[in-house]
Amino acid sequence: MKTVIVKYNAGNIQSVVYALERIGATALVTDDAVEIKSADKVIFPGVGEASSAMQYLKERGLDVLIKNLTQPVLGICLGMQLMCAHSDENDTVCLGIFEAQVKQFNTNDAAIKVPQIGWNTITDLKTPLFKDIAENSFAYFVHGYFAALGKHTIATTNYVEDYSSALHKDNFYGVQFHPEKSALIGEQILQNFLSL
Repeated sequence: MKTVIVKYNAGNIQSVVYALERIGATALVTDDAVEIKSADKVIFPGVGEASSAMQYLKERGLDVLIKNLTQPVLGICLGMQLMCAHSDENDTVCLGIFEAQVKQFNTNDAAIKVPQIGWNTITDLKTPLFKDIAENSFAYFVHGYFAALGKHTIATTNYVEDYSSALHKDNFYGVQFHPEKSALIGEQILQNFLSL
């Protein structure tokens, strides 16, 4: 099985590579369209800022390529947000795979830190991506923006408000948390993705 990690200017790729190695999988890190199209599974990770990431994807034609992939695709953190319709982060038009809008956490409560950094629970788990994952399992999050709840929501987390911690439509999956940093739960989710 050929697994490709999409390389673009949004970091954190190496930790995804290491997480895959821990479950016995190898991945090619590339921005080459032919390699991405020929993969069995595609992982679209990301940590960074939405508008500059979209600009990088557009300059290389990766925005059109990713939208038209037919194999299972997993967006992680910023990768998932970029698969949504629009992000409030610098008013960015995204890939539009999911209809969700990406909004900024907005709170006047000084006790609630933004961005959310740390462990939080995932609930209302749906689809085989969460096979053998218990309700209220803890996953690791680092983000200041979130995808609103909607018809593509397959996991929910509460921070300031309820939001989509995972999305699914057709062959596209997205997780707001970092499976590569979420210990055994995260490894199981990556394994589930590779088994789709």
